[in-house]
Amino acid sequence: QVQLVESGGGLVQAGGSLRLSCAASGRTFSSYAMGWFRQAPGKGREFVAAISSRTYYADSVKGRFTISRDNAKNTVYLQMNSLKPEDTASYYCAARVGAAVVTAGPYNYWGQGTQVTVSS
Repeated sequence: QVQLVESGGGLVQAGGSLRLSCAASGRTFSSYAMGWFRQAPGKGREFVAAISSRTYYADSVKGRFTISRDNAKNTVYLQMNSLKPEDTASYYCAARVGAAVVTAGPYNYWGQGTQVTVSS
């Protein structure tokens, strides 16, 4: 069982930056692929980025967002730069055993989400 807790969301102006963190419980964090997804009001959950042996990004965030992990701290990060109003959403981190994938279904564990609001 893995418990995930996100933090770092907030209100930021367009062009600004935020860094999201996701702290995981458990002693086998390094064996999990980690992903970030987001969901805006009235929309479905959308893939943002994932990391296992390599990293994956949605086209909409490529070049602006960076996913990274610190296995010693059981934490995955999402550095978000050049934020746009369309990045406004609740951001969720997720974990699964095995390789990272870009769809939500295969992830077994989810955090409660952290809100990111980007003003224009």
